[in-house]
Amino acid sequence: MNEKTLAQILFEQKLIDKKALESIHLEVVSQGKTEEEIIQKLGTISDEDLTAAKSILYNIPLVNLKEIGISSEALALIPKPVAEKHILVPFAYDKKKNTISVAMADPLDLEAIEFMERKSQARIFPFFAEKEVIDKAIAERYAQGLTAEVTAALKETETVATVQTVDATKLGEIIREAPIAKIVSTLLEFAIKSRASDIHVEPQEGKTRVRYRIDGILHEKLVLPQAVHESLISRIKILAGMKIDEKRIPQDGRFNFRSDGEEIDLRISSLPTVHGEKIVMRLLKKTGGVPTLAELGLGGRALKNLDDAVLRPHGIILICGPTGSGKTTTLYSILSKISSIRVNVVSIEDPVEYQIPGVNQVQVNPTAGLTFASALRSFLRQDPNIIMVGEIRDKETTELAIQASLTGHLVFSTLHTNSAASAPPRLLDMGAEPFLLVSSLTCVVSQRVLRKICLSCREAYAPDPLVAGDLKDVLGKLFPEKMAALRLYKGKGCEECNNTGYLGRVGIFEVIAVSEKIGRFVLERAPAVDIEKQAIAEGMITLKQDGYLKVLAGITTMEEVLRVAQD
Repeated sequence: MNEKTLAQILFEQKLIDKKALESIHLEVVSQGKTEEEIIQKLGTISDEDLTAAKSILYNIPLVNLKEIGISSEALALIPKPVAEKHILVPFAYDKKKNTISVAMADPLDLEAIEFMERKSQARIFPFFAEKEVIDKAIAERYAQGLTAEVTAALKETETVATVQTVDATKLGEIIREAPIAKIVSTLLEFAIKSRASDIHVEPQEGKTRVRYRIDGILHEKLVLPQAVHESLISRIKILAGMKIDEKRIPQDGRFNFRSDGEEIDLRISSLPTVHGEKIVMRLLKKTGGVPTLAELGLGGRALKNLDDAVLRPHGIILICGPTGSGKTTTLYSILSKISSIRVNVVSIEDPVEYQIPGVNQVQVNPTAGLTFASALRSFLRQDPNIIMVGEIRDKETTELAIQASLTGHLVFSTLHTNSAASAPPRLLDMGAEPFLLVSSLTCVVSQRVLRKICLSCREAYAPDPLVAGDLKDVLGKLFPEKMAALRLYKGKGCEECNNTGYLGRVGIFEVIAVSEKIGRFVLERAPAVDIEKQAIAEGMITLKQDGYLKVLAGITTMEEVLRVAQD
């Protein structure tokens, strides 16, 4: 145990001042209360800070349950009533050493530790954690109901091991049985509830880690025992129509899943790793329409420039950005807006993510010889008005897209560049002729996706003078002059947003309408910097400026903008 008192530790961490420290010591002597009781009565120290200080005081490690996956095997060893009674949650189990790591609101409760050791026949390692976080973990993790299934699946794998080697035909039947099937459906149901876009099932040494990508960030939510990994992967592969006996090469598959009236299309990808096969499941909602451009975050002059380009009967419109920046969603939003009975819209995609009514969507199939270039060539014989090419990747696709736009078609595509101004030089590098590119390129959009502040726990704060100065410098003339006191917003963290402070996502955009002057720069093969300067002179709002405007509007935070749009 630390020789310092709890109040001294808080003072050293600058959480209380000298006056408060002396006042606490005085009350301890005069009232006979504990330091902790007096500090809690003050109400100025958060539970998080107090728990961290107690961890230092008693020399007991601290665990952040929000950041780690909780082992279903550990949960199975400590029943829910015990966890609720003593405010604790087991989060890790070491089978070799026969130890359970337990997060406790009171790790000094030796009676509870002794009871758990008798009950589980394992050694208990206590950790400090906040009461509120433990309560939430108990409700969430035990409610997933995976403890019984994992236990049953473990027993099953032990008894089935011999059958697997003797009769491969029975393997499929074993995998379809209840426990493994229940684990898969629980993983998917949890993903839908938490608005996840991807599920990662990753084999690691001694365990299988399950992570969910929520609002673009990966969160570790669950740890499964290694013994169920093979059966779990095989179950997913059977559902996705993949070969369960092929483990040496990557495979792709897909299947649909329905839960609470919501239908989800799942794209499955397997990858052989040193510890076994890793599976990533991409979740695509079939229910719920495609968002409009305004809902995506486009507005003002940027939206008008894009709308004007879309209304033209021919030309190329490019959507740029890195992987995962929402380019496909923007394209779908445009296509669903302009698709009607009067026009023939065809698209070639890799893969088709959402099905849009009235659009003839084709999926790339390189093994059958169906590439972006070969599909684009055949599209021109299909009497199209509008063509969407999932991505411009090579010289041939670039030339065909330009040719299609010059022969009177409206062409949409995506390009992997970091800014809108980088798109024309990239196309020239791919072999496009400058004079043909100038004639066909009408609009370039660059975008990123960032997290929105959760409205349920949003709170205002006065920013640091350095932050305020950065806002004014970057926005320049766009900074509102009449703003009395600068107030920014952040999410405090609540149940609604899973204590992250963020809920949902929004796009930030920069849109270049290819004017005569910008066209001249393209003809001269000018660098992206010159094109960007000219676009800004013509009124373009940059990605960072659009992000900062959304910060001022209380939609997102400075941290998010700097995370995705910092040069």
